[in-house]
Amino acid sequence: MASPTNDESDVSLQLYSEIHSSLLNSIATRRPILTHLNLDTSWFLQIPRPASAVKRTGRAYYNILIDPWFKGGQSDVASWFSQQFHATPSAVQSILELEDLARESERLAWEERTGGEGMRPGHLEDDGECETLIDAVAVSHEFTDHCHKDTLLEVSPNVPVFAIKEAAALITTWKHFHTVVTVNAFGTEGNEDWRATSLPPLPDWIGISRLLQTDDVLNYHAALLITFNNGHSNHQTPKPTPLSSKKPQPKKRPHNAIIETDETTDSAEAILYTPHGIHADDLTSIPSANPPLKTLAFLHGLHNVRVGTASGRTALQSNLGAHNGLKAQRLLKAKYWIGTHDEVKQGGGIVAFFLQRDVLTIKDALELEAKNRAQGDEGVKAELEQVLDSFEGTNWIDLGNGESRVLV
Repeated sequence: MASPTNDESDVSLQLYSEIHSSLLNSIATRRPILTHLNLDTSWFLQIPRPASAVKRTGRAYYNILIDPWFKGGQSDVASWFSQQFHATPSAVQSILELEDLARESERLAWEERTGGEGMRPGHLEDDGECETLIDAVAVSHEFTDHCHKDTLLEVSPNVPVFAIKEAAALITTWKHFHTVVTVNAFGTEGNEDWRATSLPPLPDWIGISRLLQTDDVLNYHAALLITFNNGHSNHQTPKPTPLSSKKPQPKKRPHNAIIETDETTDSAEAILYTPHGIHADDLTSIPSANPPLKTLAFLHGLHNVRVGTASGRTALQSNLGAHNGLKAQRLLKAKYWIGTHDEVKQGGGIVAFFLQRDVLTIKDALELEAKNRAQGDEGVKAELEQVLDSFEGTNWIDLGNGESRVLV
């Protein structure tokens, strides 16, 4: 194995420092940790398990790896058409490094629970023989900057992969993973129940699904929806304990029967991941979901990226950028808006020649909205005022390469 460069060592050290600090915070609050594994759009989501699952498995976190691409190039169609490389080395250079990170998370959580006493669980031993601590992989697109073969083939074949239809078909041809699950579209045909997206082998308190954009032939502007109800939510109200000392017996429910909803216990939190952006009109199933969904984090980039033609006209809108993000946030009211897929990569090929990018900030987008509001008619003013108001109270976060955040 080649020795790491100084740049790679620096970002790896930063990652371990970040994750250690975040873990201590997460353990105290029992809240999820989101870690940016590179400067682009690879993520590691660590969701605290319900107390019953911790007791049963000895594991504190359910770990989901999202769109991993750590090193090497990515090319779609052919290198002469499009090829890109990370401009900055990824904070994590291999799946083995990520496994070490996950093991450190579990070690700290175990020490907090037990004071470091008792026999250490097998997954904390450093003999290299333990099973993987990655519980699931989620893939949002079939394009190789999201579905990167070399990186994914480092993942244990025992890890289930949850992918959109096109990516699932591609991954299946590799004959590496034992389980590849095609995720369903959320909100179609009136199905807005997150519990229906808990596809085996996911635990029943986690769901993974997909949101599609209308008339999007290439499915660029889609989203992954990760939902969870682990009993550690900040907004759920505990169900009152019955006065009777007898334990209520669960009623048997026939197969395909309608699931009754109790909003106090069945509501869930959601992570909406849309690397290329998705229009607000295609997100209406989130606020109307039943049981209710509370959007905890909205991962959507700020850069407006498009492929133009020789005449300067836009042939393909790749990343929808900050203005679309503001409109989507008005509807979602996410607690955190986190930037993604904004890395300016080193590229080549025909596509790179026609690529056009507007590097925007939240400040840029807000100033333009305010300007339009001042100049527009009353209807436009009212709409833009809603956009601006919706941003109040939102935590905008720009997580750099190797940075983590506890989503409280």
